[in-house]
Amino acid sequence: MKPIKNLFTLMMIVIMCSWNTANDPAIAIQGTITDAADGSVLQGVNIVLKGTKTGAITDINGNFKIDVPNEKAIIVISLIGYVSHEITVGSKRQFSIRLQQDIQSLSEVVVTGHGSGRKGKAEMKLGQQIMGIANAPVLLYDKEYEQIGHNTEGYSTIHENIFLETTKNPLSTFSIDVDNASYSNMRRYINQGQKPPVDAIRIEEMINYFTYDYPQPKGEDPFSVNTELSGCPWNPDHQLLHIGLQGRQIATDALPPSNLVFLIDVSGSMDTPERLPLVKAGFKLLVDALRPQDRVSIVVYAGAAGVVLPATAGSKKTDIMAAIENLQAGGSTAGGAGIEKAYALAADNFIEGGNNRVILATDGDFNVGVSSDAAMERLIEAKRKSGVYLTVLGFGMGNYKDSKMKILASKGNGNYAYIDNLMEAKKVFVNEFGGTLFTIAKDVKLQLEFNPEKVKGYRLIGYETRALKNEDFNNDQKDAGELGSGHTVTALYEIIPAAVAHSPFLMQIDTLKYQKMSTVEKLKERSNDLLTIKLRYKKPDSDESKLIEKVVFDQSGAIEKTSENFRFAAAVASFGMLLRDSEFKGNSNYASVLALALGARGEDEEGYRAEFIHMVRSSQLLARK
Repeated sequence: MKPIKNLFTLMMIVIMCSWNTANDPAIAIQGTITDAADGSVLQGVNIVLKGTKTGAITDINGNFKIDVPNEKAIIVISLIGYVSHEITVGSKRQFSIRLQQDIQSLSEVVVTGHGSGRKGKAEMKLGQQIMGIANAPVLLYDKEYEQIGHNTEGYSTIHENIFLETTKNPLSTFSIDVDNASYSNMRRYINQGQKPPVDAIRIEEMINYFTYDYPQPKGEDPFSVNTELSGCPWNPDHQLLHIGLQGRQIATDALPPSNLVFLIDVSGSMDTPERLPLVKAGFKLLVDALRPQDRVSIVVYAGAAGVVLPATAGSKKTDIMAAIENLQAGGSTAGGAGIEKAYALAADNFIEGGNNRVILATDGDFNVGVSSDAAMERLIEAKRKSGVYLTVLGFGMGNYKDSKMKILASKGNGNYAYIDNLMEAKKVFVNEFGGTLFTIAKDVKLQLEFNPEKVKGYRLIGYETRALKNEDFNNDQKDAGELGSGHTVTALYEIIPAAVAHSPFLMQIDTLKYQKMSTVEKLKERSNDLLTIKLRYKKPDSDESKLIEKVVFDQSGAIEKTSENFRFAAAVASFGMLLRDSEFKGNSNYASVLALALGARGEDEEGYRAEFIHMVRSSQLLARK
């Protein structure tokens, strides 16, 4: 019996050893990751336990924490545009890691060569976040793009605003714009290692992608008007005027009930991972945020249009989720028929005083029935009179029709966003739920009158597609932009001071013989007025506008003493001009953009500004190719 007893003892020892090994406590390690070139912290770096999907991602301060099973564990550190690292944990528990920039790595993540149709090295499926890390950006490969073999994306030509001489053009009039599709679309190109098409860059949308720290309105008007004046970062002889509107923030619980119609493109062109699957994931995020008093209907269109879910209370989330999950793609694209049916359904369930809105998700590639830009414009213009607003969400790449989407949103009293990953869907549907879906002011227009004694010339940066005739300002029949709950709107003017004797941006003409100019005596009465801002808006349920006026005085401060709002918006504008290779970019370069942005990042709770800084660095690398 003794050998048996010894064998039993040996087995118990083995079992106990195995038990202890299996239950060894995990080792917690942490660290900070920075750019080896300038020491700046890097957000969004992926840290993965090699051979697993366990990992972490650096926060806005470049910090990370991760648990590993033992000291032999290997962690893999990677970020687009930087050399990847593998590190054996060993006895260290605190790491300080510096990543080297690597332009070659940018070339390797190209999803498809622009117009080449070749497959890149970053092929992924929806939900397969980079190395399995939640919150990492998603790079997607479009199989349809490869089949097409060339890029058929559509963008409207943008002719940049030029400098205008104040004496001949004292008024500047435009509609506000809270769309931000251009920014996320630009991000998609840069993350693929490509420079975006020039006409994909709408600078006002890049600026307005970010929120700014403006004060909440105090009076009866639904927004505050804020201004700031300083030197222009890219032209020392000029000034930069910053105008910021802050919409009143309304708590989600206090928002009126919503009557939402999800209008979803399920045509064959949507049958790729970054289209319909991402659409479904995004709408599920919105459904999670719905309240019992909200109602949702779902209309789909392919070769024809049909209702897949009648008006359903927001409390019945299971039913709504099931209807979304069952969607499948196939067929041609009868977008016009889908719009007709969606608006009809919205009208049938109209809520007086509520938020009545159609939310269209598509790649914009309509090809059956009403499909031309002009026909779509007329259709949407007719439908907006019903009191139903329109939100347009763009998806996809390769055959994406940005020009058509922009028209639909602007003519439909709505907004337009491009969704390139699940985090962007969260930004649109969750973080900005009220601003995206509930309008607090409509037909918002601005008109600036410049004082020629102070301003020789000026240029509105961006807003080319939102320009209005001066007489449109007082015309309440003229459509303009909408402002949502909590939304901010920012506009920048580059100003040539009157003291500048000669400017290469202003064409000289002979003095007019018969035109009466403003008298110096009248101007002296307002000698310190730089300009006057006039603003008109309508309440969502009104057809009559209200006028607001604000005088801006000639009080320019040093740029280093300006607000973070001013400096960050200037950095984004400067970056946009570099991407466009604008004739007005002046002394802008990537280093100056980074300096401005890094000094104005602020709290950046969601990390959007840190992501911008990373994109500037990536673009700097691309520019060296």
